[in-house]
Amino acid sequence: MFHDVAAAWLCFLGQLDEPAPNEPKAHCEKVDDFIAYQHDERGLSASTLANQRWQVETFLEHLGVEKSSIADITVADVDAFLHVKGRDGWSRVSVATSAHALRAFFRHAQRRQWCCPGIAAAIDAPRLFREEALPMGPAWPDVQRLLESTRDRTARDVRDHAILKLLTIYGLRSGEVRGLCLEDIDWTREVIKVTRSKQRKTQYYPLLTSVGDAVVSYLQLARPRCRRHEVFLTLKAPFRPLSAGAVYHVVASRLSALGVSFQRVVHSDRTEETGVTTLQHSPEGPNEHPQECPSHAAASRGDGAVGH
Repeated sequence: MFHDVAAAWLCFLGQLDEPAPNEPKAHCEKVDDFIAYQHDERGLSASTLANQRWQVETFLEHLGVEKSSIADITVADVDAFLHVKGRDGWSRVSVATSAHALRAFFRHAQRRQWCCPGIAAAIDAPRLFREEALPMGPAWPDVQRLLESTRDRTARDVRDHAILKLLTIYGLRSGEVRGLCLEDIDWTREVIKVTRSKQRKTQYYPLLTSVGDAVVSYLQLARPRCRRHEVFLTLKAPFRPLSAGAVYHVVASRLSALGVSFQRVVHSDRTEETGVTTLQHSPEGPNEHPQECPSHAAASRGDGAVGH
């Protein structure tokens, strides 16, 4: 933590030389071409593209120098890679995610005539069962204990309490909490605007009193005074938006201190390598009875307003 803060501060002051760039990764130009195609032609989100890049680069690094050309890669190489990762502890969901990314890459490689035809179609992914990928969060009494652990008035507790309210009551993703901006909260109409990172659409929800109070306390008592538009910032200069790892730490460190076990869901996105923790939704929030939530119909349609 000290190293990261000190390095960031020295970079901000222009007093730290940038490290020498790493050696280019194997077949980096072809991977870049694949990612550009997925972005330009298929319109995939940034998180999905980062996920696919990581999967493909991990596979190519696994092959090493033995396969100097994409044309040398066979279906057996892919099968062996997936088998090794499954043996090393990857879940079936993780192996299936990797297989799907590699299928997409080899379909692109076939279009570009980089490899022999038929590799993508021959890649087998493990069978997944309905809702198998859904992680289990801690029980609601443990979530209440988690919220109670932030009742102290330190700046960190005030900030973390507001973050945990958004995670538990609205079921927001880490990236959605980190991306929340000051202008996304309409205090007059008591509405909160959420840009969904997966669906890439905007949804509007009623701003519950408990959440609004938590955010106001953070803005008044703990948020650094700076020009940033993001709601949640680091507590120490240079002030910047929270990283994915920081939000994960907010949850994981407090659950560990309470002796609560939780399921760690590892994503292949390098920026999400620390994982995420899913929490049970609060009974007071919009998730309990979505049909009674005045914003639910507008959210499902992606409308820009909520009637009051």
